[in-house]
Amino acid sequence: MKICLVTAFPPSGRQLNEYGHHLARELQKNPLISLTILGDELEKVDYATDASGNPISVSEELPDFDVIRCWKFNCISNPRRILKALRQIRPDVVWFNLVFSTFATQQHPVAAFAGLCTPAITRLAGYNTHVTLHHIMEHVDMKSANIRAERLFRFASSIATRMLLFSNSITVLLPSFRRTLIERYKARNVHFRSHGILGARPEFPDFTQRGNPDHRILAIGHWGTYKRLETLFEAFPKVLEQVPNAKLVVAGANHHTMPGYWESFAEKHRGNPRYEFLGYVPEDDIPELYKRSSVVVLPYNSSTGSSGPAHQACQYGLPIVSCNLPEFLDMAADEGMAVEFFPVGDAASLADCLTRLLQSPEKQREMGEQNFSAALRMTMPQIIREYLRSFDLQERTRALLGSTRFPRIPRWSTARAHAYHFDRWAPWV
Repeated sequence: MKICLVTAFPPSGRQLNEYGHHLARELQKNPLISLTILGDELEKVDYATDASGNPISVSEELPDFDVIRCWKFNCISNPRRILKALRQIRPDVVWFNLVFSTFATQQHPVAAFAGLCTPAITRLAGYNTHVTLHHIMEHVDMKSANIRAERLFRFASSIATRMLLFSNSITVLLPSFRRTLIERYKARNVHFRSHGILGARPEFPDFTQRGNPDHRILAIGHWGTYKRLETLFEAFPKVLEQVPNAKLVVAGANHHTMPGYWESFAEKHRGNPRYEFLGYVPEDDIPELYKRSSVVVLPYNSSTGSSGPAHQACQYGLPIVSCNLPEFLDMAADEGMAVEFFPVGDAASLADCLTRLLQSPEKQREMGEQNFSAALRMTMPQIIREYLRSFDLQERTRALLGSTRFPRIPRWSTARAHAYHFDRWAPWV
């Protein structure tokens, strides 16, 4: 099977580049798969910085991957660029790894909308098209995401969602997202699959590395919009009063709309050994970062979907402390994660959760083992096998029904209803 994976891809620092890398790495292991990655053009990005706050220059491709850099962030011509590459490769499956801001920011709405129309265009061109959609706009807090003109944005995003649903199939990473798409858009081609951990064989955690000598509280992500640090930094001094060897480790990059966000906290706490700011962490350094931490904390104001850091915490057998957002409550229940929840924005409750956990080695071990057990049920090979079975079934169905260049318009599509009425009243056309 020949697959084209359309995704941000390292060494790019754009959203979902890590997830795209792990999808590609697992697909590469299958000798029956020919994989080509259609990635974003590389550039210096102002939100991927090193520990000194300097922008990281990205230029060298990862070895052993067939990568074609054919689309560009904030570029309106991305559909044409991607389609041109697909016509040269002629894949069996085109797989998009997307969030709504994959192709452009809200400051470039036309480019963003054009990019989100690409899966529909790809399907109309005759390719079997699948989308892994990491969030849906109905579950996004627009204020936390710094989105202006909310009513207009929601209207445009609903149209974009319908365009995405025109693909052959869509995978979402939370059951609530699937329910929303079915109930609101009458979609029939939506599947729920776990986000999964980003590894094949997780190793049982070495608990002797934790709290030795420091209890490292890890916060990692793209900071500045709905992922905020204010509550965590308000809570941490209260934790230090009870757990003097606690250390707050902030890793990751700024969201591309919020340059300089985490650096402002680093400047304020410069020279304090109880705070460590790592900035962007290369993929090879991620395992050691998690293994040496005692707990992962998710101090968000809102969420756009399933949490990558939470799944990585499971992979390395770490306890999780999270705000009680509905998406995270569903994620923990559906996937059997051990998570301590605190009310959104409540620094005192967050401090209490962290203090109780760090003062109880038994609780840390119990939660870590439960999360490691959850990780064993959602390894990346298992997740990829689910996708490949679905792709294979779609290909067999297409072969039985006969390949058509212009696929049948889905039943829920407004366009189909309009076409029906047009044919009824204009039979001469």
